[in-house]
Amino acid sequence: MVILGIMSGTSLDGIDYALCEIPSGKESEAHILDAVTLPHHEDMTKALHNAHNFSQKSLARIDQEFGFRLAVTVNELIEERGWKPDLIASHGHTILHQPDRGITKQIGSGPELFQETGIPVVCDFRVQDVELGGQGAPLVPIGDQMLFGQYDVCVNLGGFVNLSFEKNNKRVAFDVCPMNIVLNHYAQKLNLPYDDDGQIARANAIDQKLLSKLNSLPFYKEVGPKSLGKEWVEKNIFPELDEVDSALAIATLTEHAAEQLARVIMGRQKVLLTGGGAYNSYFVELLSSKSESQIVIPDRLTVEFKEALVFALLGYLKWNDQINVLASVTGAKYNHSSGKIYK
Repeated sequence: MVILGIMSGTSLDGIDYALCEIPSGKESEAHILDAVTLPHHEDMTKALHNAHNFSQKSLARIDQEFGFRLAVTVNELIEERGWKPDLIASHGHTILHQPDRGITKQIGSGPELFQETGIPVVCDFRVQDVELGGQGAPLVPIGDQMLFGQYDVCVNLGGFVNLSFEKNNKRVAFDVCPMNIVLNHYAQKLNLPYDDDGQIARANAIDQKLLSKLNSLPFYKEVGPKSLGKEWVEKNIFPELDEVDSALAIATLTEHAAEQLARVIMGRQKVLLTGGGAYNSYFVELLSSKSESQIVIPDRLTVEFKEALVFALLGYLKWNDQINVLASVTGAKYNHSSGKIYK
């Protein structure tokens, strides 16, 4: 099957569209044919930033609007690039994630996406897992296991740092700490979209007292499965970092993320780094200096579009009624095939 994976990350740095081919019966050979990242419209970026505070009526409206805009873009890509997907697998955009309260909400209406493109859609991958007592995250580890099993650890450096690895013949995964969701926030206060190549962090000293506070947060002592959301950042991270200037906040959070990740990958030999943070050379230098692991940064398509590729795989597995969420990762009652199909 040819599947279009769509991923919008929590850091709001754009929407990934990856056209992927998945050979029937040879899912481990899934690969990206073509891919592109496109920015959010400015008005949609503002809305997504604040959507977790919206009323149910406003949420329904933005859900439909975001789904419609995704559909318009898909139709344009089909026209401009000659894409011919059999299926769309859309993660949507997470605006609420409080699994301990049984809540997770991704917007980007599947019915709207199907109606406007005429292509079957798989979406809402997280909801069923939360209903089964899981964290609803992370979902990428089954893709790590099937597609990137040659690495001891697969790390994604996105809005949050998350990773997965094998332990006692089971896949284990969890969120490690916040990264780009915080770094981009403070870079934008300096009128920059992000800390390009870690230049701000490199040029500024860190606040040791603040670093110690961050490292002492209770989340880091918890055992997985565990996951983070924007609400956690707003409660635990922003109030601390808002006490210092933005450049100092960026430098300290960069150091914090490198320390937390180095601690978690200790003893693992071959580590795959993907996601936008893999281009932050200063962060990679920090991590390498704190870890004895072999850090591997793959080709550009894998760095930038690995999550979209994995969601294409999750969509393929759901379409074929195969397991696409691992209970060992999310803490759900059992492995299951998650997602909603519109066709």
